[in-house]
Amino acid sequence: MNLEKTIRSLKERGFAVSYFDSGEEAADYLTGEIRGCTVGFGGCQTAQQLGLYERLREENQVFWHWREPGAETIAKANAAQIYLSGANAISEDGEILSIDGRGNRLAGQAYGHQKVYIVAGINKICPDFDAALHRARNEAAVKNGHRFDNNTPCKLDGKCHDCRCDDRICRALLVLWGPMMGMETEIVLIGEELGM
Repeated sequence: MNLEKTIRSLKERGFAVSYFDSGEEAADYLTGEIRGCTVGFGGCQTAQQLGLYERLREENQVFWHWREPGAETIAKANAAQIYLSGANAISEDGEILSIDGRGNRLAGQAYGHQKVYIVAGINKICPDFDAALHRARNEAAVKNGHRFDNNTPCKLDGKCHDCRCDDRICRALLVLWGPMMGMETEIVLIGEELGM
């Protein structure tokens, strides 16, 4: 994993990048940056591990379907000024890959906000696009599938089968090659293994 190359590549693609040695430092940074806003969360184990929902709701109006289930919360999250999400993989060439089943997280990363923060541990960094896609499908997605009461083949042997079953939670892939037009995207990299 080449952290310096990854940061350089992300910046060359137009992303803002912040790096922190620890999750605590990253959480302090985000809490200081995001104040007096509406904040939407996409599914993000890293954000949960860092306690960002609790911290950010002290000075913001926060919407996260993991905490307040329902379509109304998802709609409010996707209409928020700030959107906070994770990624399944980041290539050293600066490509950010995310897989989703409902699509709210992908939509939130791609449209409708003043600023998007993508928070990721260094375990998400992969040498190239192919390795990042493999990680997203065969590590992150498989681990994510174990959190749900579903019947997918990946739960049996730990690898993606590109299944066609009704319980499939990997229904779309988003690759960010740069920030979307008119929307700032900042990648918050953390020198710890976080998320899935």
